[in-house]
Amino acid sequence: MFLSGSQALVRLPLMQRQRDVDAGLNTAGFISGYTGSPLGGYDIALNQVPELLEEHHIHFEPGINEDLGATAVWGSQQVGLFGNARYDGVFGIWYGKGPGVDRSGDALKHGSYSGSAPNGGVLVLAGDDHGAKSSTTAHQSDHAFIHFGMPFLNPSSVQDYLDLGLHGFAMSRHSGCWIGMKCVTDIIESSASVDIDPNRPSITIPDSDGEGLAARWGVPALKAEDRQYNQRIPALLEYVRVNRLNREAIAAPSRTLGIVTSGKAYLDVMQALEDLGLDAARCRELGVSVFKVAMPWPLEPQGIADFARGLERLLVVEHKRAFLEPQIKEIAYGWPERMRPQIWGKRTPDGAPLLSDVLELAVAEIIPALLSYLPSDLVSEEMRAVADRMNRQVMWSQGHAERAARVPYFCSGCPHSTSTVVPEGARALPGIGCHAMTEVAGRTTDGQIAMGGEGVLWVGQSPFANDTHVFANV
Repeated sequence: MFLSGSQALVRLPLMQRQRDVDAGLNTAGFISGYTGSPLGGYDIALNQVPELLEEHHIHFEPGINEDLGATAVWGSQQVGLFGNARYDGVFGIWYGKGPGVDRSGDALKHGSYSGSAPNGGVLVLAGDDHGAKSSTTAHQSDHAFIHFGMPFLNPSSVQDYLDLGLHGFAMSRHSGCWIGMKCVTDIIESSASVDIDPNRPSITIPDSDGEGLAARWGVPALKAEDRQYNQRIPALLEYVRVNRLNREAIAAPSRTLGIVTSGKAYLDVMQALEDLGLDAARCRELGVSVFKVAMPWPLEPQGIADFARGLERLLVVEHKRAFLEPQIKEIAYGWPERMRPQIWGKRTPDGAPLLSDVLELAVAEIIPALLSYLPSDLVSEEMRAVADRMNRQVMWSQGHAERAARVPYFCSGCPHSTSTVVPEGARALPGIGCHAMTEVAGRTTDGQIAMGGEGVLWVGQSPFANDTHVFANV
């Protein structure tokens, strides 16, 4: 079936319901969140198929805001605790863009520590906008998930949304953890032919007894923290190991060089290797192996140890600020020196800058990093020519970007194009959304604002300003 990223996320709970029915469980699904790009298309796609959702016992209830949506999902995991539930369990999905993850931190952390139901499970979909294409700030939710004590998946394709999503529900049930899932702009807005067989991912539940890890009443705060980190997360790591979620994408028979990557960065690495003439067969000849990480945090230690121990060099390619690289260094710290590879990532082993930790990491940046990382005897003149050509293309595009840029403006007939005009000499405070274009158009709106704070900037300005009145976009 040909699906967009948003449509795959609609298909996901239907597939989970079907898996449960096949297993003899009568479950339901609950979805809540808040509209926003890059997940703005998700609720639109859900609203297009109300009969299908009802048929599969999926209840969609958008939140008034992100944190109330997260709290509602939290409630879905408590249905079985009352003893009068109509279903064997309810699996929940929360969705929101990166700023919504930040805003909902209190509710998401409470829900994470509270946990999931044995036949429920929770996925937290974070619409990360790495390049700030539709946001006022660039967003990376990885470190927020870590702060919540919430393990997270990093899909690299539309198919991964389905496969890893089903694994996410299973590992949430097994461990009691809520599971985050990054949904970056480039993937959620792409489309692909996918396999929608609900039995496609082979799921193995570890033998360990997960009883007692699910949500329940009366867990004191310090006990909840202990359960999360000393019981639930070890159970989750066992699930990741047994199901081999982190795996070798290219396995060289006699390897000396390794590349570790995750999510969209995995696609970028594979594209960069292909551009350099290093397809899978050639990589295997040269001893280059690639390890694809499905769950970046917490990083399952046995899989990365099996891959990395004994390598001469290990390159970690990840978007934005590093989170895989520090974990790998911590895991490798205790290895014998002869088994510990040189680790390259945001910097070389000598401390020189290698891969950027801001903006979006493009293929054109990964290619020269690969040439620096590869031993000089493996780098051909053809590879250097590719890097030079890519660099010239980047320089050309930067030189022509200003002339090619189209200044954004309101849609034809949009009332905001006139309602945001203020009297001469007056000024206006910003709102979220397309109001930001009043700045681009050279009007009188000043600055930026976070969700729900429209007009409140004036509270901190009015005691100290000569102005007696301002307008606010809401």
